[in-house]
Amino acid sequence: MPGMGCDSQGAEEPRAEKKPLKPCCACPETKKARDACIIEKGEENCGHLIEAHKECMRALGFKI
Repeated sequence: MPGMGCDSQGAEEPRAEKKPLKPCCACPETKKARDACIIEKGEENCGHLIEAHKECMRALGFKI
């Protein structure tokens, strides 16, 4: 879709045989919460949200 702004930025594609998601489009709920926290409180105060996003990405087959 035009205007979505999803580019893989060199990250690995998931191994799933379904429609492969790009890393930037996976786990939008945890990504939004993580990004908002980092902007408001700084990365050092958002470890729990960063880890939650990583777990979501791993569950989809991303190697991070």
